[in-house]
Amino acid sequence: YPKEVIERGVRLALESDRPVAHVAAELGLPAETLRKKVRQAEADQGLRPDLPSTAEREQIKELKRENGELRRANEILRAASLFFASELDESRPK
Repeated sequence: YPKEVIERGVRLALESDRPVAHVAAELGLPAETLRKKVRQAEADQGLRPDLPSTAEREQIKELKRENGELRRANEILRAASLFFASELDESRPK
C-alpha cells in the first residue's frame, strides 16, 4: 500500500474519534494493517509506553546482531585456545 495512504490513515485514526476499522475501510486498507501502524505511531509518540518505539526496535535489532557476532567470536576463540593449549601441553598425547 502506498506510504502516503497509510500515513493519512494513521493521522485520521489518531485525530478522530472514529474506530480504526472505519478509517481503514474508508481508505481501502486492511483494518489490521492500519491498526498495527496506528499502534506503532502511538508508541513513537510516547502514548503507548507498553510498546517499544521504532528507534528502540532498531536498537534491539542491532544489539541482537552484535550479540550473535560476539557469541560466534567467543566460540572461535574458545576452540583456538583449546587447540593451542593442547599443542603446548607436552604431557598430553598427540
